[in-house]
Amino acid sequence: MNKQLSRFIINFAKCGIAGWCLEILFTSAESVAAGDMRLMGRTSLLMFPIYGLGVFLGPICRRLDQWLGDEGVLRSRDRFWRHGINDMVLIFTTEYLAGSFLRGAGICPWDYTGRVMNIDGLIRLDFAPFWFLTGLLFEWLTLVKKS
Repeated sequence: MNKQLSRFIINFAKCGIAGWCLEILFTSAESVAAGDMRLMGRTSLLMFPIYGLGVFLGPICRRLDQWLGDEGVLRSRDRFWRHGINDMVLIFTTEYLAGSFLRGAGICPWDYTGRVMNIDGLIRLDFAPFWFLTGLLFEWLTLVKKS
């Protein structure tokens, strides 16, 4: 197996596992908010490949930086905001498309119907800050270290 494919598989797994962990932590906090002190978190095996797609966030944002002529000259603060917003939009788009596909197959593990700021029960706009930060986390986890 070549080095590039190996790195892709490892980074896909990092994003998939990190996403699972974040979802379990988030749903555990929701259980406390609902009065269940057992801290029961949950996720679905179906979420692993969806979170694994986070492997593409860094390359997409870096390609955008190149396209805008900012590669290597963008200040850290500006990169934080640009990449965070782009990551958030890409995650919302992926969540909506994946949710639509899974709902059509009758196996969507989430349904936000009746929740605040939901769109078609598939995404919640009030999750924007979480997706902003999750995207940046996925970029950091998959960053190619120069040695």
